Amino acid sequence: MNKRENIQETERLAIRKLTHDDFETLIAIMGKPEVMYAWEHGFSEDDVRSWIERQLTRYTKDGIGYFAVELKESGLLIGQAGLMTTTMNENTVVEIGYIFDNTYWHNGYATEAAESLIVYAFDNLGLPAVYCSIRPENKASIRVAKRLGMESCGSHTVVYRGKEMPHIIYKLENPK
Repeated sequence: MNKRENIQETERLAIRKLTHDDFETLIAIMGKPEVMYAWEHGFSEDDVRSWIERQLTRYTKDGIGYFAVELKESGLLIGQAGLMTTTMNENTVVEIGYIFDNTYWHNGYATEAAESLIVYAFDNLGLPAVYCSIRPENKASIRVAKRLGMESCGSHTVVYRGKEMPHIIYKLENPK
């Protein structure tokens, strides 16, 4: 197998593109309702297969998507963080997102991975800003967004599986 090329590295984390080989670990993480609470359900095997395919399509189309986040020391896949092209209130923007196995919560990994991807977004992609779309009850993600220096700049509604889900929009502008 070829060595996987990292998109970004931090002191503790390696961030790389997802592959089909990540399926078993992703179903173990994304199958947990407590991890996927923003979606209001644990993902099925078919959901995770579709998720991986969606990311592979995003890599080809946009060069970005959700990426695997591994602990550098062990190579263990502990979650995902990514940059996704999306539409918010009829504007096309790049959103940052993260999903981590709950056994690794409260270790600063989401903030560390997101900070690294913000640097990538600004320095490598030249983006003018990055956004987060967070459900109001997701206090942990709101804290991460604020730690990243993001500020609330509005709201929008995401329709998922026929249900309207209000989200707060956070934004961080490229300082350059």
